[in-house]
Amino acid sequence: MTETKVQADTWDVIIIGGGPAGMCAAMYAGRGMLRALLIERGLPGGELLNTEKIEDYPGFESILGPELAKRMADHARKFGATFVTDTVDTVKKRDDGDFDIATQMGKAYRARAVIVTAGGTPNKLGVAGEKEYAGRGVSYCAVCDGAFFKQEVIAVIGGGDAAVEEADYLTRYASKVYIVHRRDTLRASGLLQERARTNPKIGFVWNKTVEEIAGEPSGVKRLKLTDTITGAASTLDVTGVFIFIGFTPNSGIIADHFEHDAEGYIITDTHMQTSVPGLFAAGDLRVQLTRQITTAVGDGTTAAIAVEKFLAERKEGAAVGA
Repeated sequence: MTETKVQADTWDVIIIGGGPAGMCAAMYAGRGMLRALLIERGLPGGELLNTEKIEDYPGFESILGPELAKRMADHARKFGATFVTDTVDTVKKRDDGDFDIATQMGKAYRARAVIVTAGGTPNKLGVAGEKEYAGRGVSYCAVCDGAFFKQEVIAVIGGGDAAVEEADYLTRYASKVYIVHRRDTLRASGLLQERARTNPKIGFVWNKTVEEIAGEPSGVKRLKLTDTITGAASTLDVTGVFIFIGFTPNSGIIADHFEHDAEGYIITDTHMQTSVPGLFAAGDLRVQLTRQITTAVGDGTTAAIAVEKFLAERKEGAAVGA
């Protein structure tokens, strides 16, 4: 995607992140006649681009992730939102109440309000071999790398929705997929668990943690495991390891202090506003019960409408003060 030329004056709202929350916020901001700029480091879509088939988005019994991403981006642009490709380094509030946004490409933007929808990055196991075999058997994206493991035995590490869903997806390529979990029960939704249990290609390795990812110069060959109950060591022969143990919110770009939980997820009010006035958050980096496409677009909708009201009240306040 080519970069759109950006005007030098102040934007009404800058949206950081081009996943479902960001694109929905951009669409609603455009509908609200706000000058809205969305900054995304890659192609718009976020995790949608790593999801082949979506079956839980209202109105679409089944739709490909990249297709839904394109439709959302086109919709936002139709209502006037501007998209640029860049990576935001810092967001800092100015003394006058506006925000300065600095990017890796050396650009400086100014906005009256900011909506952060930057999502998160995959958590690492932090074990020997994980870094060494990245790209040679270790992956964090089933859609990206699954096709490289046709008729091979692989392992998925984790027990939540993402782990179980991706394990099911990987069975279309692998001859066997083992879900390795540190407990004897999964955290995934009941539907996903049932789907996994009835899939003959999926096996479960309970009460095990990964101590090491071992292999040869050609790639991964086995996992070294430890039983969480007995402490006994064991191995599991696999040629691929897909790690889905959660995400860390990308909230570090915010220079100002903001309220957050112990894991760094941003605390917002019901309007998606953070403890920093004018700074809003939506999607996966916000404290909430579940992180789905539907909740992301709901957050984006609320944030954009709240920004519109915030700016109107700020304008009225300035007029009274004058």
